Amino acid sequence: MRNLLIVESAGKIKKLKSILGSDWDVKASIGHIRQLANDGDGALGFDLGAETIDCRYIPRDDRAKQTIAGLIAAAKQADRVFIASDPDREGEVIGWHIAQVLKLKQPQRVVYQEITESAVKKAIASPRSLDMALVEAGRCRDCLDKLVGYKGSPLIWRLNNGAKSVGRVQSATLHLVCQREREIQAFKPQDYWSVFVDYAEGFRAFYNGTAQTVSPVADEETSDDAGATEKVAESTRVLSQAEADRLVAIGKANSHQVSTIEGKLAPKKPPAPFITSSLQQAAGARLKFSPEHTMSVAQKLYEAGLITYMRTDSVELSQDFCTAAREWLLAHDRDNVPTKVAKQRSSKDAQEAHEAVRPTDITKASSELKQQLSADEFALYVMIWMRSIASQCKPAQIRKTTIVTQSGEIQWQARGQMLEFAGYAKYWKDISGDAVLPSVQPKQPLTAANVSHEQKQTQPPPRYSEPKLVQLMERRGIGRPSTYAPTIATLKQRNYVELVKSKVQPTTVGLQVDDFLIQALPELIQSEFTAGMETQLDAISKGQQEWQSYLIEWNRSYFAPALSKATKNLPEQDYGSFQGKELEKSRSKCPTCSKPMSKVPTKKVKKGYFLKCEDGCKDAEGKGLVMFWSERTSEWQLPQPKTEQSSPPKLTEHPCPVCQKPLEEYNYTKDGQAKSMLRCSDAAARTRPKHKDIAYFRGNQGQWWSPKLGNLGADAAKSSQVKAQ
Repeated sequence: MRNLLIVESAGKIKKLKSILGSDWDVKASIGHIRQLANDGDGALGFDLGAETIDCRYIPRDDRAKQTIAGLIAAAKQADRVFIASDPDREGEVIGWHIAQVLKLKQPQRVVYQEITESAVKKAIASPRSLDMALVEAGRCRDCLDKLVGYKGSPLIWRLNNGAKSVGRVQSATLHLVCQREREIQAFKPQDYWSVFVDYAEGFRAFYNGTAQTVSPVADEETSDDAGATEKVAESTRVLSQAEADRLVAIGKANSHQVSTIEGKLAPKKPPAPFITSSLQQAAGARLKFSPEHTMSVAQKLYEAGLITYMRTDSVELSQDFCTAAREWLLAHDRDNVPTKVAKQRSSKDAQEAHEAVRPTDITKASSELKQQLSADEFALYVMIWMRSIASQCKPAQIRKTTIVTQSGEIQWQARGQMLEFAGYAKYWKDISGDAVLPSVQPKQPLTAANVSHEQKQTQPPPRYSEPKLVQLMERRGIGRPSTYAPTIATLKQRNYVELVKSKVQPTTVGLQVDDFLIQALPELIQSEFTAGMETQLDAISKGQQEWQSYLIEWNRSYFAPALSKATKNLPEQDYGSFQGKELEKSRSKCPTCSKPMSKVPTKKVKKGYFLKCEDGCKDAEGKGLVMFWSERTSEWQLPQPKTEQSSPPKLTEHPCPVCQKPLEEYNYTKDGQAKSMLRCSDAAARTRPKHKDIAYFRGNQGQWWSPKLGNLGADAAKSSQVKAQ
């Protein structure tokens, strides 16, 4: 009997064939094979009737046409066809499309969370029918997103600033980034003073109010999936230098003694195993991976059978894995075996049939895997392994100590933290290093070695890193696990946001689009509104809501009237005035008058704008003072003065590795710096493919060096190798 198994990714085929044997043929759909057509009203590919929706589907592209033809041919040769698209809502829709093109009357749906022999064979032994509630939720999402994109995008095209699209999830996410940017721009820093005393006994205590009005400082910690806990140690804020000086004088004039000592042992429970969002956050903070790169690497680990499916919002772990993890701990770290494993809660809308992201085999030797995997794959696998085993360990035990001292009417506070038992933190390090306080007694006199203050300034709220933005999207209910990384990638591709020092910052175009949508479609960019739509899609996926009636009513009651209102209230002439509004101010100041410079939008530079002083300051050549962003120095710079034409190239004694003609030394200027290189002296030959990499640059030690060929003259064999090519 010949069997056909259809999966999404071609990367799974080799692994699955090795599991299933010669009686099985495994083919890949390469993701989606069909999409909504581009016909009908607004090229939507579907018609919104009074009670029903008529959808028309076409192959996504020419490759999809070939894939469909190949699947049809393979299905004709098979006695049984099984559909094993990915185990999520999107995978269910892909499975439905495959069943439609193959005209399968009773499609056999196979679902597994990991590509291992036991999981795959168990799934094939008990196939199910397609879950039509999940399919309908996916079809509704497709129609909803195309309706918003195709009907809403033409509004912003009239901005004439390069804006390309709006989107249900995309625009709500952009609004979060732009909101934070406006908070930063509106922020007014405030000076304050931190007052402290250093004791000869070996610790520092901070001002904590007077004996009558003491304001105890709670432990301030920042901890999340991204990295380790950081303690914040600072005094009660003092808002004038005169007051800070007065407190220092009191601290110097009076004797000091211990007032109270408080110590407590605080348990910290293990973190939950990874879900999609926490995996992206941790990989971004610890491995410096972007969300899309994290998912790309995780996909390879999944296809290799090393981890469970990486698009999940459930923290559930299989009983088999929990048993295996406990056995591993009993064999390798018996002191870390808990009496009862900490119970982790998934979100209310999590797909409980799924598992968290975990290794498929916790006993695989890391030395073996390091040889098989790329550096990024191995690093991500180790991180997933560590988090998974940590989730099954005992809590960490942290000894927290607070010492309150007094001098005159002033009280001072010192806080310490010591890890008494690492527990899970032996594997997942998210607790700050020990801050040990000395052993002292109540009423013990202390010697103040130094009483002083430090002037500080309040800081604006930080821009989001990509991991933090993913975390915020999850908390606000914007999108679902499969959409976090693609949404951020789309914002970057559209030039709505950019990464500046690893932080997500809106471009001028992005801010203009968000400003426009605040006026035109204000509800669509609100997190609560978008999250509400996700809730309705979840209800459809559970069979609690009929998808066609929901979408028809949503369009009738909200979207169509909102579009009509936007078009009516923002007539053609208003778009131009909207674009020509007052230029946005930058935090960077003019080097001449020290006033904030204005951002001037332009498509001619990568950053999307340059800075201009609107107060009439001139540069060295008497022109209006402007500054441009330098990628080399990561700072704003005045335009570089024009340099004299470089001297003519000089022939050298070194032969070209390809044609043996002399290399010439060519001098040029880049980013205001004089540079030189060696290249073939035959100008016509330099345009040919074989000469593409023939370029030597001056190294730090004065030698000539090529990225492809190494040091000039170091290896004659390389020259003959290039010639042979």
